[in-house]
Amino acid sequence: MLLLAVLAVALNLRGPIVAVSPVLDTIRADLGIGAGTAGLLTSLPVLCFSLATPFASWLLARAGLERGVLVALGGLLLGTVLRSVDGLTWAVVGTVVIGIAITVGNVAMPVVIGRDVAPARAGLVLGAYTAMLNVGSMVTLSLTVPIAAAVGWRSALLAWGALAVVAAGVWWAGTRRTRARAAAAGPVDDEPVGPAWWRRPVVWALTVAFAGQAFSYYGVTAWLPLLLRDELGMDAGAAGLSSSVFQIAAVVGAFGVPVLLRVFASPRPALLVVCAAWAALPLGLLLAPQYWALWCALGGAAQGGGFTVIFSLVVRRARNPAESRRMSALVQGGGYLVAAAGPTVVGAVHDATGSWTGPLLVVIAAVATLTIGATVAATGGRSRTS
Repeated sequence: MLLLAVLAVALNLRGPIVAVSPVLDTIRADLGIGAGTAGLLTSLPVLCFSLATPFASWLLARAGLERGVLVALGGLLLGTVLRSVDGLTWAVVGTVVIGIAITVGNVAMPVVIGRDVAPARAGLVLGAYTAMLNVGSMVTLSLTVPIAAAVGWRSALLAWGALAVVAAGVWWAGTRRTRARAAAAGPVDDEPVGPAWWRRPVVWALTVAFAGQAFSYYGVTAWLPLLLRDELGMDAGAAGLSSSVFQIAAVVGAFGVPVLLRVFASPRPALLVVCAAWAALPLGLLLAPQYWALWCALGGAAQGGGFTVIFSLVVRRARNPAESRRMSALVQGGGYLVAAAGPTVVGAVHDATGSWTGPLLVVIAAVATLTIGATVAATGGRSRTS
């Protein structure tokens, strides 16, 4: 039942953000805003993922993981309603509330998995969680446009709030036992985390790794369709399919990495596979763009697997749940702060150079950063299960 609760929450942690993308032109026309202002509706949540992590960590320490996730789902529903109210101001306010609520969920879920799932199964559950993040994205990307055509964009975005209500019910039912244990154990901060936990090299190595992973993901997600239109002459519809391949393939990586983590005693083989597949996307588009589907599939599998392997390392390297919560907050806060600049940097390099070679080299550099950081994290530190 706990697994079902985790998956129900995960379904809500990406969809509300990407739901805006397919109807962005309609929103611009309705609100009378430019492309830059409209972009805030997709970029603000990513910035919140970074800036709101201290608040998320504080809330989870005070309220506990179980109640903290319920607060996050309530905030997600509130933000969804506010975003659908008439006017740009409410759309922005609702978007910020959604970003903060999702940040709480982002920080909480790896900690819940590390605390309540047996170490031998933690990687597999993290993979299922990562896969469900991408399923949520795929569902909302696929259905928002037809719903909007029937009832308007505001009601289409509002409709996804129903998933938060369902997830809250499933979470409440699925965490009865863990709520009782948490109440008996006392506040989360009662557990010692050790002096200067944030000085551990493994913490910063994981932060660097996640920064490379998230920068690559958001940079590619933002510009891949336009790249394929420019380089291969695709129309908008065909280019849009590339994003679907990139997102769908993430499910393969999300489930494939836990298998590698169980087969090999060290996480390094899984790490090497992920980084090689990630590098294949920009390198392949540079050298042989006609095979875009293969490169998108490899890159998509890598982005799903990269998230899983990084947070598997967070679970392994944290010495107790309290430290896991702090590590998760720091890794995501630093990583998403860098990632928020990804679409802007990639777009600026393209504007400055007039080609896609420079932007793809930027992505290659980000993947190299992921590789270095994750290699250090996989080599150093001590697992709390070892």
